[in-house]
Amino acid sequence: MPGLQTDDVTKEEKLKAALWYAIGQTVDSVALAQNINATPHFIGGLSEMCYAQIENVAHDLEAFAKHAGRSTINSKDVILLGRRNEGLEEVLKGQAKAAKDKDAR
Repeated sequence: MPGLQTDDVTKEEKLKAALWYAIGQTVDSVALAQNINATPHFIGGLSEMCYAQIENVAHDLEAFAKHAGRSTINSKDVILLGRRNEGLEEVLKGQAKAAKDKDAR
């Protein structure tokens, strides 16, 4: 279906634009606070790098869920993603526990 591919491309372009805008706002804020300058080229490169990282994380999470025989990603998959970074893994476990405790109330 050609229309579906066009919709997917449009969604991806919108996501990239939103990410570029958010990163641009953050970089501008930090740059002003530190009295430095960040070029649009830097912001574009950082945005592309972040988007690529997000794609990698999404693929990994999908693979973890699929390996577990699920079609839905859950907190266990996210914790597994952080397994090589002890500090991140502990933060993720803490957040998952907090969310579980909140849902139990």
